[in-house]
Amino acid sequence: MKRRLAREFVVQSLYSMEMNAVEAEQAVNMLFNEAAEDNEGEVEVKSEEALRAYVLEHVRGVWETKDALDKLLVDYLKGWQVSRLSRVDRQILRLAAYEMLYREDVPAKVSVNEAIELSKHFGTIESGKFVNGVLGKMIQDIDTLKSNL
Repeated sequence: MKRRLAREFVVQSLYSMEMNAVEAEQAVNMLFNEAAEDNEGEVEVKSEEALRAYVLEHVRGVWETKDALDKLLVDYLKGWQVSRLSRVDRQILRLAAYEMLYREDVPAKVSVNEAIELSKHFGTIESGKFVNGVLGKMIQDIDTLKSNL
């Protein structure tokens, strides 16, 4: 399973949940159905079940911890409020923070690098630099942050 594709699906599902007020499973199912119908690049997913389970697990994890993640992110946004971020940047930062703090299977540096790439793909021209700045500060404190959970 390709984790980059999974992260793209997670960000898109979180975005859908916030925009359409739907539950995690519904957002993930809509995304997978749409992806199957619109597979213009003819991307072959070898284990759709594993990918779907991974995406759903992460979507649920981020959504269940989003209040705590948002409170934490405020300390690293320097003059910004989470609510003022673009919806895409907000979901990417939430996902990266979730992986860094709550997942032992993903090194923090990988989460940061993946978030930067996602922000370049889905966000604006400035999103990559912005996400890098926020998460770069956060990763310096990651051990302390984890011990305070």
